Amino acid sequence: MSNTDSGMGDKAKGAINEAVGKVREAAGAATNNEEMEAEGQAQQLKGKLQRKVGEAREQVEDARDELKERMR
Repeated sequence: MSNTDSGMGDKAKGAINEAVGKVREAAGAATNNEEMEAEGQAQQLKGKLQRKVGEAREQVEDARDELKERMR
């Protein structure tokens, strides 16, 4: 499994989307551009969801690895 398909990859992508979303939201607020502000909020939400998926994947991967160890 490549790093981009792992929980760590999802968490990294999520963090990036959250950060970019915050910048977009702030830029939209500063320029009174409601559409850009909403897009930034949506991107932040996407990032939070990606991060949560990454956390869940890591938990599944850890449980899988632990089960493999027990079966040895």
